[in-house]
Amino acid sequence: MPSLQRTKKGFPWRFVRRIVLLLLLAWVLVIIGLVFLIDRTGQVDQRQPADVIVVLGAGLSRDGRPGYALVRRSRYAADLWQQGYADTILCTGGQAPGQSRSEADACREVLMWRGVPASAILLEEQSRSTEENAIFSRPIIEANGWETVLLVSDGYHLFRAEILFRTRGIPVLLSPVSKEEMQRRDSYVRAVTREITALHWQVFKDLLGLPFTHFP
Repeated sequence: MPSLQRTKKGFPWRFVRRIVLLLLLAWVLVIIGLVFLIDRTGQVDQRQPADVIVVLGAGLSRDGRPGYALVRRSRYAADLWQQGYADTILCTGGQAPGQSRSEADACREVLMWRGVPASAILLEEQSRSTEENAIFSRPIIEANGWETVLLVSDGYHLFRAEILFRTRGIPVLLSPVSKEEMQRRDSYVRAVTREITALHWQVFKDLLGLPFTHFP
């Protein structure tokens, strides 16, 4: 009988490398697309008269004073209120570990510095993330019968924020703080990088059905 020979085939590394390279290329294209969408959304100002202005929270300094991002967002919201775009401003943001007060309370402080009366300001003080800004703002919005929401934040933040608010059933109009308000150009680059990371986390946790609404 003729001898049977087994042909040994090695592991198809070349094929695997091609797949990996294609996946990496696709991921790079996704990143480029996200950068474009984040920057483009941040340049679109949809401001018009609304029922309420919602200010997205930002971190405080170690001594509890409002950080620069929160100051510029709150200051811009105060300007919109002064111009008559809404009668009420809703400040969002809870109390971070180690802080003596909430981001929303610090937002109110800035608004009052800018001449907005306390009677025109409401606080949402439970949230620890942009997603929770939307979750905990919704009951306040519904309880007051508001239908139009003017959402205020830095431009780089609004692409993700709009997705999260609309996902929670809150249609919003976007009004970004001017990019020139940021102190340095590298601050904007870091902020966009952080947004891309946050979008990756959002997709990852949603695909896995993880029950987190803030980064654990």
